[in-house]
Amino acid sequence: MRKLASIVVVDDIIPIEKADAIVLARIAGWQCVVKKGEFNVGDTAIYLEIDAVPPDTSAFSWLWQSKKAEPGAEPLPRPTSFRIRTMKLRGALSQGLLLPVAPHGLGDVDVGVDVSERLGVTKYEPPAPSGMGGFRAPFPGVVPKTDETRVQAEPGVLDELRGLPWVATLKCDGTSATFVMVDGELHCCSRNQSVVDDGTSFYWSIARSLKIDEALKASPTFAVQGEIVGPGIQKNPMGLAEKSLRVFSIFDTAQAAYLSDRELRAWCAQHGLEPVPVVDGGDVFDETVASLLQKAEGLYEGTKHEREGIVIRPRDGDRFSPTLNGRLSFKAISNRFLLAES
Repeated sequence: MRKLASIVVVDDIIPIEKADAIVLARIAGWQCVVKKGEFNVGDTAIYLEIDAVPPDTSAFSWLWQSKKAEPGAEPLPRPTSFRIRTMKLRGALSQGLLLPVAPHGLGDVDVGVDVSERLGVTKYEPPAPSGMGGFRAPFPGVVPKTDETRVQAEPGVLDELRGLPWVATLKCDGTSATFVMVDGELHCCSRNQSVVDDGTSFYWSIARSLKIDEALKASPTFAVQGEIVGPGIQKNPMGLAEKSLRVFSIFDTAQAAYLSDRELRAWCAQHGLEPVPVVDGGDVFDETVASLLQKAEGLYEGTKHEREGIVIRPRDGDRFSPTLNGRLSFKAISNRFLLAES
């Protein structure tokens, strides 16, 4: 699970050129702009990740001041789109929000502990694209939901992959989709639920056009996971003429394991499905947070739109990550993409 708010240690304080009142604080793989003198190296702090939504409470009231109603007026509804974003302040990249622990009553909490629930911090969810379809059933428990940890949040994953064959694939900017057979019936799923086939759902139209049911009847224990991209989804940054699917994972529910990148591409070729493009990789992984963030940058082919980033995994098989307590798979999101989105 992603730690939207956690207790961290300040690793370094770095001056910002031509800035007297602010400095950069480094925390693991992240950096945040903070007030000068607010933190020292070795201090514990609360770190809120990008896409965290702070609660509208007195402790966070300074974040919500611009959202308040006039005195005496009815309270304004909480803005659903408010979230922590990547930004530049005095030319310095700031990713997240760093807060002292004492005012929030968390001085006794150990470093690394997730305090999202205790603080009431939630995750920003973009508006669902129209035409996805209504609720059919909860997300099938036989397959893990699609989610990747940012490399800055858990830089220890670099050592777990170091020296191994690896692959980095393009992170397509669309909406997550999972296709799986449950009790002999096809389920087409968004990130959090199975959607009903009401005749208008683009999840089901994609499944029909690609004959995913036939592919899964041939491999009934497989779950196909990918990104639906194209017109009407996330402003179609890939510039596609019609909606399509890019497969990024295939999970074998019988083995409780993912296919390797090579196996995934062979299976997709056999069944007429398109896998996500390979961006980079090699026989020996020896990358850093900085080098992966650099590799994440670029434009979607044939467009002027910044690509979202890359996903990094072992090339030759499924591997368990003690750091993530699950699959060794993580993402590097382009800072240029994040700044363009802000």
